[in-house]
Amino acid sequence: MDKIASGWLNGFIGVLIFSGSLPATRVAVVDFDPTFLTSARAAIAGLLGLAMLILFRQKRPERGDLLSLVIVALGVVVGFPLLTALALKHVTSAHSIIFVGLLPLATAIFGVLRGGDRPRPAFWLFSCVGSALVAGFALMQGVTASPVGDGLMLAAIVVCGLGYAEGAALSRKLGGWQVICWALTLSLPIMLVLSLATLPPSFAAVGSHAWIGLAYVSLFSMLIGFVFWYRGLAQGGIAAVGQLQLLQPFFGLALAATLLHEQVSPLMVVVTLGVVACVFGAKKFAR
Repeated sequence: MDKIASGWLNGFIGVLIFSGSLPATRVAVVDFDPTFLTSARAAIAGLLGLAMLILFRQKRPERGDLLSLVIVALGVVVGFPLLTALALKHVTSAHSIIFVGLLPLATAIFGVLRGGDRPRPAFWLFSCVGSALVAGFALMQGVTASPVGDGLMLAAIVVCGLGYAEGAALSRKLGGWQVICWALTLSLPIMLVLSLATLPPSFAAVGSHAWIGLAYVSLFSMLIGFVFWYRGLAQGGIAAVGQLQLLQPFFGLALAATLLHEQVSPLMVVVTLGVVACVFGAKKFAR
């Protein structure tokens, strides 16, 4: 398998794993405070990441890599998990998943700014069409439905796109799993302290579904998914492979409807199919 094909395969696996993040977070915030959930998932993943770095005797990053690792940590370890957890207090996971359709555009923009990608003009047309479908859906729902939830989701998309692009560029030097492990390790002291500070007074009222949600976002969303995702972005190109995120709403909506029994409207399906179609056009002109 050549490098480009391997990049798309790894990216696709990463998207599949990430598709369960918002439904799992939605379940977890029912019984966990969003701040505790954010810090706990990062702390658990951070301990595992640190163990992996020690086990495989990885060399410490150079001083010049620290800024990039801080950006990755702020974007995907803290920013996106916290902002989405807060947003899911106001909107359903099915509604929030639609916003994920904006991630490819955000990732592509930061890929140009931070990763040196240079997609062709037609790429931006397809990417913008997909993003416009997402924005149009949000507006049709009415901003009065939950302007706070929508605003938090938009902020989450921006910081996540930056974290994706920065991590992918650094993965070309350090390796995909090493980048997320170092970012988690860098965040670990703060996340451990924050976890203890926001620890619930009692876990008696925490249901099994919330524990499962916490386990999923800690192991898969925070660590395992990034192993595949950063490798895919580094191998296949940030802007190109980033378009696979347009598939994430489709998988996420299926999970929300199947596992959470949330209502998926016909409009949600139409919008999702529209953004999925855009991935094929964008892929063709990504290089």
